[in-house]
Amino acid sequence: MSSYIAKRLGMLCGILFGVLTITFFLTRVLPSSPVEMMLGSKPTQEQIAEATIALGLDKPLIYQYADYLGKALTGDLGNSLRTGQSVVSDIGTHMTATIELVTIAILVSVLMGVPVGVFSAVRKNTLADQASRAVSLMGIAVPSFFLAIILQMVFYGWLGWFPLQGRIASAVFIEHPFPSVTGFYLLDTLLDGQWQAFKSAALHLILPVMSLSLATFAIFVRTTRNLMVEVLNQDYIRTSHAFGMPKRTTHFIYALKATLVPLLTVVGLTYGFMLGNSVIVEFVFDWPGIGRYVVDSVITNDFPAVMGVTLALSGSYLLVNVIVDLIYFAVDPRLSVKG
Repeated sequence: MSSYIAKRLGMLCGILFGVLTITFFLTRVLPSSPVEMMLGSKPTQEQIAEATIALGLDKPLIYQYADYLGKALTGDLGNSLRTGQSVVSDIGTHMTATIELVTIAILVSVLMGVPVGVFSAVRKNTLADQASRAVSLMGIAVPSFFLAIILQMVFYGWLGWFPLQGRIASAVFIEHPFPSVTGFYLLDTLLDGQWQAFKSAALHLILPVMSLSLATFAIFVRTTRNLMVEVLNQDYIRTSHAFGMPKRTTHFIYALKATLVPLLTVVGLTYGFMLGNSVIVEFVFDWPGIGRYVVDSVITNDFPAVMGVTLALSGSYLLVNVIVDLIYFAVDPRLSVKG
């Protein structure tokens, strides 16, 4: 197992190296220049020359790449041209907000989508099955930004149940401050016993989570249903029914367990999908996550921030898939680590 983990981590490092290299050279061939972002409009020639030297752009491209690679290996991704802060520091601040949002959204998708998929498979070709399939198809078809706007209109504009934007109410944060231990507001407020702040953070999460999780909920419903239908037609399931084993046991223990490994694969792939899709949701809800940060960085040609975020998102996605691979062996010990 240890050799397998080392092999997977080595592969992860190799992919990250490729991502870093491609991202670096792509940003260097773009027509816009970071000097323009740094100096603003109508800079003098002296200012342009000084900024070019300060950013290291006067050196040959291969030397710029070697310098960036060497600093990246030490954890230095440079400073953001827009915020003036360390890119690593900015990513740490914004990434936790995105991870909190995506993690809760994927948990909601799994906890709701898998049972609905099982229910649909057990009642194949019934009205309930047709209804769940229609809902899942609609969930995949509806764009997340459109759903986000509709949710804001209904639950904020008409009903007034949930807040419109942000991560926590400003007044609550001022009256009930809490230390940022993990960066996850729900966890930090619980650790500090700030129940009002916890309630505010939870309420601010509901609409973004609903917007982000609908499409993945639909994916889990359809995937679980298809897998369960296939498993329920296996001979050993039919034999267990013939011997009088309760259907609840065969459905929720034997059949569902047989679908766990494929479902874990979907979880890993869905995590990457959610990271990308969160950009739109964060923009609509003014969520201070990595998606909003990278959009602002792209608009302002903040190349160090764009490269750093690309590397961070790629690493997060790859790390989740490594963890999913390791969970495979806990779920199904028959799997071999040699492959």
